[in-house]
Order: sequence, then C-alpha cells, then structure tokens
Amino acid sequence: MSVHARQWDIFCAVIDNFGDIGICWRLSRQLASEHNILVRLWVDDLDSFKKICPAINPLMRTQIVDNVVIRLWSSDTAWDNEEVADVVIEALACTIPIAYQQKMATCHQKPLWLNVEYLSAERWVEDCHALSSPQPHLPLEKYFFFPGFTASTGGLLQEKDLQQMALAFSQNELSQTEFWQSLGIHDAWQYQRKISLFAYEQAQLAELFALWQQDEIPTLCLIPDGVLAKQVMALYPSLSCQKIVTKGSLTLKILPFVEQSEYDKLLWSCDINFVRGEDSIIRAHWAKKPFIWQIYRQEDDVHLEKLSAFLDKYCEKMPENLKEPLINFWFSWNKEENLVDKWKIFSEFLPKIAEYNVQWCANLTANGDLASNLVHFIEKKFIMRRNFS
Repeated sequence: MSVHARQWDIFCAVIDNFGDIGICWRLSRQLASEHNILVRLWVDDLDSFKKICPAINPLMRTQIVDNVVIRLWSSDTAWDNEEVADVVIEALACTIPIAYQQKMATCHQKPLWLNVEYLSAERWVEDCHALSSPQPHLPLEKYFFFPGFTASTGGLLQEKDLQQMALAFSQNELSQTEFWQSLGIHDAWQYQRKISLFAYEQAQLAELFALWQQDEIPTLCLIPDGVLAKQVMALYPSLSCQKIVTKGSLTLKILPFVEQSEYDKLLWSCDINFVRGEDSIIRAHWAKKPFIWQIYRQEDDVHLEKLSAFLDKYCEKMPENLKEPLINFWFSWNKEENLVDKWKIFSEFLPKIAEYNVQWCANLTANGDLASNLVHFIEKKFIMRRNFS
C-alpha cells in the first residue's frame, strides 16, 4: 500500500490558544488536499480551534472539515477502542496518551512516530533534525522533525499554490476592496500605510501610537482580537463601543479572529505586519512585506537567544545599511524598550526591506515545504522497512 493511502494521526495540545492549533490545522489540511493522506487531527481544545475555523462544532467529538477527521482529545477518550494509525505525529512537543503509546507498541507493524517540533533557527536544530530516539519505557522509537529555515531542516509550511494566490490577490483591486469591506473598512485606499498588529502585551505601545498619531502619513492599524487588543481598548476606551477610532493621523480598528485564509489576505494587504508566536511569523514570510516578530516570551530571556539565531539567518545576506535599524527595532519591540527613535530610523528602510524579503522568500521556498518534506521522509522510512523485512 502506498504511504499516500495510509492513516496519519496528528495530536495537538492547544497551549497558547492559537499558535499550536494554527500550525496543526494548516499541516493537516495540506496533507489531506495535496498528498491524499487520511488525517485524524486530535485536538484538546475545540473552542480555540473554532476561532480560526468557524466550521468546527465544539460539541461534536468527531467531525470532518476540509477532508480532515477532527477528533476531541480528552481525558475520557477510550483509546482501547481506537485504531492506531500508521503514522503518528505529536505536534509541538505535546505528549500523546500513554494508553495510545501502549497500543502502538502492540502493533505487528509498528507505526512511524514523529515529534514535529517548534520552529527554531538555532544551530543545534540541524544536527538533531530527523534523528531517532529509542523509548525507554516501550519497544518504540521516535523521530524528531524540525521545521526550519535551511535545507538541513524540515522547511516551513507553505501550500503549493500560496504564492500564486498572493500574487493574484495583489493584482486584483476588486478582490482587495471586497476584503476590506468584509472587515467593515470602506475607505482603505485613503490610508498611505496599513499595519497589522498581532502581538502580546507591549509596554511601549502608547508611545508608538502617539508617534503614529503625529505622523504626516495617514495610518490604518488593525489589531486582531487577543491580549494586545485588550491593551489597546484600555488606551482608547471608545474602541469598546465603536468600530473605528481616529486620533490624528492614526486610525485603529479591532478585528475579530478570522479564518486562516482571511488572515493571509490581511498580511498581503498591509504594508507592515507585526506578528507573534509561530503560525503568524511563517505566514508573514510568505507575504513578503516588512514584518516584526514578537517571539514567545520565556524565562531568563531564553527567547532572545532564539530571536538572535533567527536574525542571524534572516539578515545574513541583507545589505549592511538595513541590518542595524531592523535588528535594533526588533530587539526594542521584544525587550519592550524605547521604540520611538528606533521606529523613526527603521521606517525609513521599509521599502528596501520589502525588496529584500522577495529574495528571502525565494530562498526559503527552495528548501521545500514542511508537509512535502514530511511525506518524503516517511516514504523513505517505509521503503527501508520493506527492504529489511
């Protein structure tokens, strides 16, 4: 039987509300639509899932959406009654149930077990990518598969037609107008600068907004629902009862969570994209617009080391005159330091950064996409098994 017809189980534990399920949902849909794989996506939080996929019914333990079988992963799931898949993926460092692992160990043909890890640009990732780890408690081994930014990793999630869709959208004024109108914005073309602002709390936010208010450039800032949106509404209480607030040159609007395809359009439509976590940073790459990544905060500032590792790769071939203002603003944003002076310098280079991102995107695409690289890796493992059996 071809690996394309095999059953895959993907386990997703929703930790920070949307990043984990965002990655798992994109991966599951791409495996089903582009590789004809039968995917069961086990999710422990259907309410969060519904925010990025309105078709989800949180009351249903089993449902099918976009040819993916969605299963509720709960403490009372009867694993003894569940069939073990041929490929088992625990996504983003979650731990699949022991009862399911025990069933895996009893299979005559052991499933191929992978841990698809968090995204990182750190050097050690390349050394650990695709390595196996025998499990001490069961006769099983697990492979570690790392997304990444080089050909020595698993690459990034990217649907095969994504860039063609983005180009078609950018060239179709009617489609853009319809998109803006769907967000309740009927005068989008009057704004010379459009910013999407998806981030965690930011201590310097009021100062940055004050700068944009005083700027000569009419600016539309769109804030997706979340922790930062609450901070913005605390700064501008009228936003809680009005759809749009304008202060000086700055117009603010809170957006409800939208489907993933609509979020892509938001990134394509804006001139600058602030993103956070993992799913949105990957999509920001493919949008090719200037972006600022607020990396997930960790104790002892470990996240800043990961940010440095990414910037080393991202800026490796960047013209020298772009590097310093970009790195300075990114670190100020992540360390919540004074942003105003850094923004003034950084913003001068936005057109050049957008030009650079076109080549950066092409380099990432040349590494292959994560879903296809996963499928090829698994195909090779099954072929090796057949040859040695």
